[in-house]
Amino acid sequence: MYLSRVPLGLTNLDAIAFVSSPYKVHAAVEQAFAPSAVREDERGRILWRLDEVPGNEREVWLYVVSPDKPDFTHICDQVASVASPSWVTKEYDPALDRVSEGQLWQFRLKANPVRKVLVDKGRRGRAGVVGTLQGHVTEAQQRAWLMDRAEAHGFRIAQTEEGFERLTVSHRRRERFKRQGNVVTLTTAQYDGVLEVVDAETFRHTLGFGLGRARGFGCGLMTIAPLREPGDV
Repeated sequence: MYLSRVPLGLTNLDAIAFVSSPYKVHAAVEQAFAPSAVREDERGRILWRLDEVPGNEREVWLYVVSPDKPDFTHICDQVASVASPSWVTKEYDPALDRVSEGQLWQFRLKANPVRKVLVDKGRRGRAGVVGTLQGHVTEAQQRAWLMDRAEAHGFRIAQTEEGFERLTVSHRRRERFKRQGNVVTLTTAQYDGVLEVVDAETFRHTLGFGLGRARGFGCGLMTIAPLREPGDV
């Protein structure tokens, strides 16, 4: 497995239009791999996510996890950051292999929190509503969505000494973009916090295969980093 970071510069309207369309980014990420490249194996699949850069509104970072090594030349030629015109790719397996039960990690996840409609609660019955997927829109719903799925994916959200979850939900949006002539709407949210690994094998699967839906459109990729507590140097 490989983990890549590609700095993208938002210096013109074309670049802004590119990062605003998960469909365009998905296509560009796919082009980073040869037709014969491995796109999914026993350790993971291609996942990607766009992160804002703190204090820099003219740049975003594209993160990609993949079973094969990518080549992002075509993306950098079009929307590379002026300050960092190239990308970095590192082997991800050493980090995955270090995961074990009881570890605490900082994490970030962009997800598409949705629910399946089991009962139509509208005042008037609407044909075709039951069985569809609808996005969670409130912060409380989105927090509960992740909390409900955490242990099944090999982790739990860590708590403070006072018993509060170490979790924040931000960048809560409805993203709309065109795909083959149709308009796609995704409800998305970014989760940042501290987690504890409760099942290492299951958690490694989550890191390699993602969490939730819309994984081809920039959702589902969870990244982890060593825990830094306040006061650490």
